[in-house]
Amino acid sequence: MELDLTPRRAETMFEGDGGGYYTWSSSQVPLLAKNNVCAGRLLLHPRGFALPHYADSSKIGYVIQGTDGVVGLVLPNTGEEVVLKLKKGDVIPVPIGSVSWWFNDGDSDFIIVFLGETSKALIPGEISYFFLTGALGIIGGFSTELTGKVYGLDKDEVEKLTKSQIGVLIIKLDKSHQHIPKPQIDITKKLVYNIDDALPENVVENAGLVKTLKEEDFPFIGDVGLSVIRVKLEPGAIKAPSYSISPTVQLIYIARGSGKIEIVDSNGKRALDTKVEVGHLLVVPQYFVLAEIAGEEGIECYSIVTTTKPLFEELGGRRSIWGALSPTLEQVALNVDSDFQKLFMSKIKKSTNLIPPVPDS
Repeated sequence: MELDLTPRRAETMFEGDGGGYYTWSSSQVPLLAKNNVCAGRLLLHPRGFALPHYADSSKIGYVIQGTDGVVGLVLPNTGEEVVLKLKKGDVIPVPIGSVSWWFNDGDSDFIIVFLGETSKALIPGEISYFFLTGALGIIGGFSTELTGKVYGLDKDEVEKLTKSQIGVLIIKLDKSHQHIPKPQIDITKKLVYNIDDALPENVVENAGLVKTLKEEDFPFIGDVGLSVIRVKLEPGAIKAPSYSISPTVQLIYIARGSGKIEIVDSNGKRALDTKVEVGHLLVVPQYFVLAEIAGEEGIECYSIVTTTKPLFEELGGRRSIWGALSPTLEQVALNVDSDFQKLFMSKIKKSTNLIPPVPDS
């Protein structure tokens, strides 16, 4: 059975004065459910506030846009709120069951994309949110009698507790009357990692860079059991084919620019050969081979892999798998003579897995 790897854009789940939330459903992208991964995008306009909630999925947020984001987190079994500052390039893990709220304290839009896994979720491939307050708040779902006894409130007080906030998901706060806690900068440094500013492990002039964020670099990311990969290619550059040797799926979000992605399956057939643009999401099944080609404006993408110890094998560049195979074995496997094998290896040894554009002749 052929897999549908077509890149998809998010669908609108909610939009209001404070911003919007957009999601990819498992019906829209069946591979999300099949591989237990999920994605969503939060847009907050200035003074936009996402009401306190928890979710059934562990995820990682990556800030696409904005410099004055604020998130409040109550991590499981801590009983303590931490307030963190967020800006473009920041990565913030959100462990399953964490209570969080999100606020834009800036003058321009704040956008964060969440990529996560759903092995313990109510609906495979989707994030289910449980809001503490608002029109969908869980506290308002209980009977007045029960809520009154739990909190020691009379009927009118219960009404005020459960009905005062009529907003849904995201609201806009009045700047003159409502205040949000200030970020704790020391704690932010421990729980937030700016992947855009981090030193890449692989960089090639005029081609691009790759940065893989693992638990050893950022211990807090281990709490969600995921790793993050940033790939940035210059216009016309290529990231040579590679595949994961870990039993893991890769979920990719195109954050900037455009380009082309090719994926080859276990039958040696192209399962995907298509243009991708900002906002596209795609799933790479485990062991499938992926290559990327940047368009005229370059391309930048972020992905998660569902392991804390991602391992990839390259098919291009001097460190590729070809360099590990013996010459005679390569001749037999490729059915070529020794002269061609030597030519092939001489080309491999001069190249990298990030390939600059070829100049026009």
